[in-house]
Amino acid sequence: MKIILLGAPFSGKGTLARNITKDFNIVQISTGDLFRENIKNGTEVGLLAKKYMDKGELVPDSVTISMLQNRIKEDDCKNGFILDGFPRSIAQAKALQKITDIDAVIQLDVPLDEIKRRCVGRRICSKCGEIYNTSSYDKTTCAKCGAPLFQRDDDNLETITLRLEVYEKTTAPLINFYADRLKVVKGSEKGPEETYKPVKTFLKGLMR
Repeated sequence: MKIILLGAPFSGKGTLARNITKDFNIVQISTGDLFRENIKNGTEVGLLAKKYMDKGELVPDSVTISMLQNRIKEDDCKNGFILDGFPRSIAQAKALQKITDIDAVIQLDVPLDEIKRRCVGRRICSKCGEIYNTSSYDKTTCAKCGAPLFQRDDDNLETITLRLEVYEKTTAPLINFYADRLKVVKGSEKGPEETYKPVKTFLKGLMR
């Protein structure tokens, strides 16, 4: 099963992906992880991507697609995969069509006010990287390892507003592009488990 997750920043794509990988035995692939892994390993495409990143330039789609094409050929992708953070544009979606088919696209629909609340309330463990939100966890240390929590400099209203503008202009058009295989899921105020329930039912239906 090959899945794309769509949704604005802070819509909960990462949490949803982890639930899917656990229940359906498929791997999560994020472009951020792809870049870091290829650069760390000194691959040809990784070094090429680093040249652009060091200059503060966007990595060309062709380089990202090349990384992705290599990644989905690995053994752990035989059962399928979840793409989180790719494609981000119609051009990337068209390039993706040339290397693999996609079975389903899941769009997380979360109200704007909730996205902003999640952004400014996010706290991250300085040691293990666990993520919390002040709306549900008001302590200053990590529940798992006890290390201090911190707030990223870009977790503010100004930055999230700019990121949302980019999303609406560049990525939101993918909703229509993938209309024939799109499942829209409302982000539940009751938490990620409630959001995941209709997704799990939907994906089980695809497997019949």
